[in-house]
Amino acid sequence: MPPIRGWTAQDFQIDPSRPLYEQFVEQIRAMIARGELEPGTRLPSVRETAASLRVNPTTVMKAYQELERLELIVTFRGQGTFVTQAEEAIRLTRRQLAKEAVRRLEETARSIGITLEELWELSREKE
Repeated sequence: MPPIRGWTAQDFQIDPSRPLYEQFVEQIRAMIARGELEPGTRLPSVRETAASLRVNPTTVMKAYQELERLELIVTFRGQGTFVTQAEEAIRLTRRQLAKEAVRRLEETARSIGITLEELWELSREKE
């Protein structure tokens, strides 16, 4: 059985103005997309995670349920919760995260009155 990936409060950056479960989902998605959580990695139980992060178990359960809905984790009764082995789900998540990053970059460019292409050109200029 693969080792369990434990969580600590330092694994997550928390914004008190946003729901915790959403932040856990986003950050675990990113860990999976970056390969920090490899396919087949066993995640700690809801109770273990709640205790180590000092949050309500319902918050963790909601995050895990959303990650299961996204097909990024799977739970096997009596065995635990694991990062999916489905490479397609991971690839899709990487694409979604990349598209979200580009949208944020476009918004930034618009907010300062330039196009994304102009922003890209500026990023390539030597100072």
